[in-house]
Amino acid sequence: MKISQKGLYALQAMMMLARHYNQGAIRIRDIAYEEALPEKFLELILLELKNARMVESVRGANGGYHLRRAPKDIRLSEIVRLIDGPLAPFADAEQLRDLIDRDDEHRALYRVFLEVRDAAARILDSTSLADIAIPRKTGKPARRRVGKEPRGRVLAMAAQSGSKAHSE
Repeated sequence: MKISQKGLYALQAMMMLARHYNQGAIRIRDIAYEEALPEKFLELILLELKNARMVESVRGANGGYHLRRAPKDIRLSEIVRLIDGPLAPFADAEQLRDLIDRDDEHRALYRVFLEVRDAAARILDSTSLADIAIPRKTGKPARRRVGKEPRGRVLAMAAQSGSKAHSE
């Protein structure tokens, strides 16, 4: 499973808003600075999250964004599906089930893909923003990026394999 750069930024912004839950609206500039995200791209992401009713915007001098629901009520799967779509290399679980039913020769392979998809979905469905939005030890931002991020960069979400994973 891969999370796009946009998906990663959305998760980081939502984690930041979760850390500041009940502290009022947070300006885009402050979210971008604290999470070291590109401000213009973040604006588009927050608009998408707003349209999905995950965040709410507040206008005015004290304006910005805040979560519409408590962090414990927002699942990572909601954010990932909104920004990046289905949680598998195939369109969805129904498509995989259809392939399992129709393609005898590759049925076992599609069952494995469905199991992977289901495991990823279970983890993301059972993890809330509250579970991962641990308050920072200092008030400093995570880090400042130098230059622009390369386009199309993705974060590969895969379990470790090989001898290191087996030796632990």
